[in-house]
Amino acid sequence: MDESLNVLGGPLLPCSTDPLTGFFRDGCCNTSDEDFGSHTVCVLATKEFLESQKESGNDLITPWPEYAFPGVKPGEHWCLCASRWLEAYRNGVAPKVFLESTHKRALEIIPLELLERFAIEPID
Repeated sequence: MDESLNVLGGPLLPCSTDPLTGFFRDGCCNTSDEDFGSHTVCVLATKEFLESQKESGNDLITPWPEYAFPGVKPGEHWCLCASRWLEAYRNGVAPKVFLESTHKRALEIIPLELLERFAIEPID
């Protein structure tokens, strides 16, 4: 697993334990070389964003019990693939981002300045 630092250089804070998120399903947007999708951006899901993702082939709405995936609902926090966040941005439906819970490797795909434009307060 890569060092757990956020895009601001501090410790990576949890994103969500309900639903349990992250490539490792540890509640954080941790990553490693095995995480080809780079599930590193902690987002606040919206209806528009989720519907857009489903239309583009990334169905985060439908539960998959066989993979212990309950589906993501509007208002929930989720570790999203950095490329999918960038796609949502280009489609005008980028969700808000929790910078302190977004892994530094997201910066390999998304400029910090862009993430900062969509930043919201840290998770309590």
